[in-house]
Amino acid sequence: MSDEIKQLPKLWTGNHYNEGIGRDDIFDKLREECGVFGVFGIPDACSLGYYGLHALQHRGEESAGMAAVESENGKFTYHRGMGLVKEVFDQSKLEGLPGDRIIGHVRYSTAGESKLANAQPLIFKYRDGDLAVATNGNIVNAPAIRKELESQGSIFQTTSDTEVIAHLIARSSKDFVNAAKDALQRIIGGFAFLIMTNDKLLVASDGHGLRPLVMGKLGDGYVFASETCALETCGAEYVRDVQPGELLILDKNGLREDRFEKMERRATCAMEYIYFARPDSDINGINLHSARKRMGRQLALEAFFDADVVTGVPDSSISAAIGYAEQTGIPYELGLIKNKYTGRTFIQPSQELREKGVKMKLSAVRKVVEGKRVVMIDDSIVRGTTSLRIVNLLREAGATEVHVCITSPPFMNPCYYGIDTPDRKELIASQKSVEEIRKAINADSLVFLSHDGFIEAVGGNDGEYNRGMCLACFDNDYPTPVDPASEKSCSC
Repeated sequence: MSDEIKQLPKLWTGNHYNEGIGRDDIFDKLREECGVFGVFGIPDACSLGYYGLHALQHRGEESAGMAAVESENGKFTYHRGMGLVKEVFDQSKLEGLPGDRIIGHVRYSTAGESKLANAQPLIFKYRDGDLAVATNGNIVNAPAIRKELESQGSIFQTTSDTEVIAHLIARSSKDFVNAAKDALQRIIGGFAFLIMTNDKLLVASDGHGLRPLVMGKLGDGYVFASETCALETCGAEYVRDVQPGELLILDKNGLREDRFEKMERRATCAMEYIYFARPDSDINGINLHSARKRMGRQLALEAFFDADVVTGVPDSSISAAIGYAEQTGIPYELGLIKNKYTGRTFIQPSQELREKGVKMKLSAVRKVVEGKRVVMIDDSIVRGTTSLRIVNLLREAGATEVHVCITSPPFMNPCYYGIDTPDRKELIASQKSVEEIRKAINADSLVFLSHDGFIEAVGGNDGEYNRGMCLACFDNDYPTPVDPASEKSCSC
């Protein structure tokens, strides 16, 4: 299998060929590529889907879609569109999706191909009827498989790596479930799949559980989502996480549990705990707000500053800032305010407009920070451009000192599993020392949470390697085969 990833002309990331995080993005943040939501055996499933996808909107703001099936006749309908969930679906669109089962998807905007053809769920006709596929994550060896299938006559309609699994299933002579098993065994990467036909729904998590996926119950039916917050939103009761390498099969006979791969090492993405997932979600039984508070407390133990105010960069760092303040006794204040209604200012072309866009999206509260020594808590530093802008915002508002504390170890290595990251050479922590980064972002002090401190703060099963997390972006220890030589031309 590893031979299939010897050559990767581009890293196939976020369900499309991608040239990396948007170069003009004023908030130089890592981006989770998507979220999935599924319903089986619940009347008016699309209404639940609407609320579930809305709860997952933070995982994808570029496009949204749902496919629905009526159990009585197997009728298959779908709708996809560019934009937010509330923009893609109105009452008439929801009424056009009858049925008691759906799979839905939200996808993030990147510098790669942003077009309706790549919006999910992807829909196909094959020998046994209709097929819909939605995924969160990245298939590392998709380019090699795609090349092989094209040489055998397959014609691809999208630039999405998700289409690879549909072709693998369609070309198999086995029944649908076993064809899906074979396809899942063939692919390498981090993924959470929802695959639906006219009479079945399959739910699968990669063998390391890199991307989160949970199961809930509502009445006699089932709900599946990338995060538990979506279960809460639609009133479903959390049952459990879908296990790495597990395959769930739902049809007229109910739910059947199976496996397509043995779990050798659980490795849930660390950035889910740090940044991506909503603070009211739980991953592997760990509440993210509580985990982020512990990260802040651990930071305080590792790096105390004699300061007047602690503030967090909204929204993901607020919990950690509260934890740091509680541990040190330094007052927590809303020193930075995020405006949620500014639109996508990252598409503005000029540097001057981008700089003004920073102040449109984020502002310092002068009366809070003026004349104060400020501890600024943030979750990560990617290129360093955002940290520099925010530190300067605080200084312009009158802060006398700005001490920057990061709730993760230095982000030094690209991700291959569905996070939109730049080339290694653009990751500032892979090129500069901590002191050099401090100078680059104009901070008085800079500290990163230690590797061991981070693991301890998150918690989890002490018997699992790295407490069941993938920390490759920090320590270069990837849970699957990857080709380091490909980084020269990759934009993960």
